[in-house]
Amino acid sequence: MTDRWLNLLILIPVLLLSMMFHELAHGWIAYRLGDPTAKNRGRLSLNPLKHLDPLGTAMFIITYLFSGFVFGWAKPIPVSPYYFKDRQRGMAIVGAAGPITNLILAVIFILLLNWIQPAVDSRWFLVFFLLFQINIVLGLFNLIPIPPLDGSRIVGAFLPRNAYEKWVAIDRYGIFVVFIFIWVFRNQFFDLMRWVIMGIAEVFLTNYTFV
Repeated sequence: MTDRWLNLLILIPVLLLSMMFHELAHGWIAYRLGDPTAKNRGRLSLNPLKHLDPLGTAMFIITYLFSGFVFGWAKPIPVSPYYFKDRQRGMAIVGAAGPITNLILAVIFILLLNWIQPAVDSRWFLVFFLLFQINIVLGLFNLIPIPPLDGSRIVGAFLPRNAYEKWVAIDRYGIFVVFIFIWVFRNQFFDLMRWVIMGIAEVFLTNYTFV
């Protein structure tokens, strides 16, 4: 088995773990705000398979194999904003929870990597760096302010009510806009992700030398 395929086998559980925490953050915050939808549907679960989106997972694998970079998404957590006292504010808080969780996890994993100090060519370095990289990608990608991504929920909190109703109506078509956006600006998007990832790595990996 080549290193690339072996690394892919490492990537899959890393990916499932990262997506699970992202979706759990959405569901747990929604539940704390009064929405039992995710809990009632069994999505407040530590079983990563419950949060797996086949197409999103396939995209992670395809981009890893053919670009050396990882990009994809998880199965959206069900949220019913009508349970919230303030629908727009509630959705913004729930929306922000996922990306914030991923970014916190990214920092934790990069700090652990710097503390453990495995060799750069070791499997342990690969595992921790993938955990860091995937969580950065999940966090930043979901902050893009295009419905139905989490960033659009945050923007929605600042819109007038009539504008907000039109904004959330884009959800059903927004994913196509996201695909077009990523495709048209794919080089810029991936370059930006690499720049952010390497920039953060240089800050936190003080026990490693970057050339």
